[in-house]
Amino acid sequence: MKENEKQDVEAVSAQPVRLVDLIDYQEGSVVSRTIVDKEAGTVTLFAFDEGQGLSEHTAPFDALVYTLDGEVEVTISGKAVQLKKGEMVIMPANKPHALKAIKRVKMLLTMIRS
Repeated sequence: MKENEKQDVEAVSAQPVRLVDLIDYQEGSVVSRTIVDKEAGTVTLFAFDEGQGLSEHTAPFDALVYTLDGEVEVTISGKAVQLKKGEMVIMPANKPHALKAIKRVKMLLTMIRS
């Protein structure tokens, strides 16, 4: 584990934190912050400026997207779903998916590697 990742984990361990406050928007960018990176899976925060996204790709593991703020369009195997604050979707393993911020969005991505 890199030193800055170790500091991130220590900063959020054993105390209450608001996930939405752990990451900031950057104009015209996608920002990510890994909270947990273990062999069993990862937990990563993302902040997308409006109109920003991730192009279509696949992953070998299921991933859960939970929207903390804003609105995002998630396309899975050609089917688009829109998520607003407090909503989630599971992106199944090996299915093509893409994400695009309809409004600035903060989201939590949890990937389970098993």
